[in-house]
Amino acid sequence: MALGTTLRRFMGDAIVVRDTSYAGDLSPWQAWDKLADDPEAVLVDVRTEPEWQFVGRPNLRQLGKETIFVAWQLFPDMRPNPSFLDQLKKYGVQRDTPLLLLCRSGQRSRAAATELTTRGYTAAYNISDGFEGPRDKSGHRGVTGGWKALDLPWIQN
Repeated sequence: MALGTTLRRFMGDAIVVRDTSYAGDLSPWQAWDKLADDPEAVLVDVRTEPEWQFVGRPNLRQLGKETIFVAWQLFPDMRPNPSFLDQLKKYGVQRDTPLLLLCRSGQRSRAAATELTTRGYTAAYNISDGFEGPRDKSGHRGVTGGWKALDLPWIQN
């Protein structure tokens, strides 16, 4: 099946749709479990420097791992980072390394996972709710979902 196709299968009354243009979506808890269970899995935070500094960063120390920080887009104009792939390669990741990509809400990380897959990376996952998750009824993030709201380990300057 070609990249970018959508698989549909029926499960009772529900239709499960999975975009096959990357390895798949993981919840923050699924990502944590994969990082804990798979010694080769790495977390790649694709947010911007200000987000890392002021919003917070995942803390993987209790797993004996370090997060890789490579911005998918560059602050302040949010243009694509032309050095993204080169910067990622400096961390020694291989094309078959399980890459768990994290952004604020799962949009940039999905784009990065898709691009990495088109470049031959076979295990690029998107963390679906990102670090801050979706907006709540008041328009605030970090309350109803995402790495922070689920109380996964994180630190802040």
